[in-house]
Amino acid sequence: MRDNGYKNTAYAVAELIDNSIQANANYVQIMCKEQDILVNQKKIPRLTELAVLDNGDGMDAEVLQLCLQFGNGTRLERSKRTGIGRFGMGLPASSISQCTRVDVWSWQDGVENALHTYLDIKEVKEKKSAEIPLPTKKEIPSIWRKEGVIFQKAGTLIVWSDLDKFMWTKAQTLINHSELIIGRMYRKFLNDERIKIDFTTFNTSRPSDESIHRFALPNDPLYLMEKTSCPAPYNETPMFEPYMGTSGYETTFDVPFKDEVHQVFVRLAHAKDEARESDGASAGSKPHGKHASGNIGISILRAERELDMDTTLVNNYDPTERWWGIEVEFPPSLDELMGVSNNKQAARNFSDVLKMIDDMKKEKGKSRTFLDIKEEFEEEEDPRAPLLEICNHINKMLTHLRKIIVKQNVGSKATINQAKNEKVEKQATDVTNYRKEQGFISQSDEDEKKPTEQRKEEITESLVASGVDDESAKKVAQKTVTGNSKYNFIENSFEGSAFFTVRLSGGAINVIINKAHPAYENLLEVLNETVEETSVSQLKSRLDKASMGLKLLLAAWARYEDETPDGLRRDQVQEVREDWGKYAKQFLKF
Repeated sequence: MRDNGYKNTAYAVAELIDNSIQANANYVQIMCKEQDILVNQKKIPRLTELAVLDNGDGMDAEVLQLCLQFGNGTRLERSKRTGIGRFGMGLPASSISQCTRVDVWSWQDGVENALHTYLDIKEVKEKKSAEIPLPTKKEIPSIWRKEGVIFQKAGTLIVWSDLDKFMWTKAQTLINHSELIIGRMYRKFLNDERIKIDFTTFNTSRPSDESIHRFALPNDPLYLMEKTSCPAPYNETPMFEPYMGTSGYETTFDVPFKDEVHQVFVRLAHAKDEARESDGASAGSKPHGKHASGNIGISILRAERELDMDTTLVNNYDPTERWWGIEVEFPPSLDELMGVSNNKQAARNFSDVLKMIDDMKKEKGKSRTFLDIKEEFEEEEDPRAPLLEICNHINKMLTHLRKIIVKQNVGSKATINQAKNEKVEKQATDVTNYRKEQGFISQSDEDEKKPTEQRKEEITESLVASGVDDESAKKVAQKTVTGNSKYNFIENSFEGSAFFTVRLSGGAINVIINKAHPAYENLLEVLNETVEETSVSQLKSRLDKASMGLKLLLAAWARYEDETPDGLRRDQVQEVREDWGKYAKQFLKF
């Protein structure tokens, strides 16, 4: 019963914030009480209790007793589903998923008149208590009165103690992990200042230390809001722009369900060009890029509160997925249709239909079409049928968003130094020609038979796609074809873990070296720098750095091989090493 499927402590705490917002609170204080303990002769702070205080409407005795009973909420009826609450399980379920005891104080006529009740799992197990105790007037402990900043005429205080299921043991760790999640969940409320969420930390072992207050900022996965938790410069200005402008980025769907028509909104956004500019380093490795990597997926909102960041359509292997954003918002009246879970962490039906359509579109033979699925749903009277059009629209629009992102990447700056690379390109070409004479013919060799102008055009297009400007790309293509050169070396930043990538075009082999990879800095850049006005010791230092970089690169391969399990895969890895060694021997000794 205690395992209610909450992803982590932050999601459980969010249930308490839901209740506060539902009770019309505009200030929620999450208080983390720490105490120092001795670990290996060192004092370490440990989280001992967590409290949530709000200035909402408070509860009378009847509602207060109901609030800790499972499935006994005040908004179970369909007509009352207008806010973010509903199931009547949030407070007890989230509480016992994290601790063994929860105490609740609530008041509607001054904090001095607060009523109290509690749920103690240990007492239930020991059969000391079978029911939630009747609320009684009880004074709030002085520590909470001291640290709380919003004890107003009405409000509620919830205290979790004996935190045996907490994922994090330090207040700072809890807040660091919770801030972005909670900031994303309640971004709409935080953005228009309907709610303030105050993370407060204090340590009872250090009474002279001041309490630390940290306010949650909106975390918008569409990155269209201003003043958010995104790092500078996009903390004050949006990092993304609306797809097709502010008038076209939102699509409204009228969804018939249970004799009523409900509206579902789908909103789209993508990164601004300037957010993708690398300036020598991958945009994804910059602070704002790392922030975006934590917001990948489709944000599903219910009554303006995020349920889930759905990753059904995310290409996990592609780091550029962080640069698009999709938001789906629906009302609580569509809970059954969307398949909302009791803990409000997922919309299962929506995710299932999204996956079904995506699988259909990826199917090579395409034995089923969208119309086939639609007819099947109608024939079987599948209640999820109204979701088909929405999910199909999202799938189509994501294709457009990805195309925009690819074009942005194409426009990134790259460098190609023909003079510097001329000698190595010639030697590599000579070795390749020798191998061709020995009968080793590749696909790029076959492409050399294409007409001259076609080869130039293909090489130019490939270089431009790698970030080279159009004029330079044409010059290189001309030199490659007329000079019978085989290789081009391009230096550019691109996202991902590869040190380099290879693109074949027009009979040429284009090697794109990733300037954002640490190997570039330690192997190439350190040797590319000019030597004028450089001392002997500085030159030696550069060589040492390059030597170390090469050895670390070899160590990385060795470890990769070591971690590969015995069997076919390991044999293949070792064969690749052997084969590459043979090629390297020829290219270096020729």
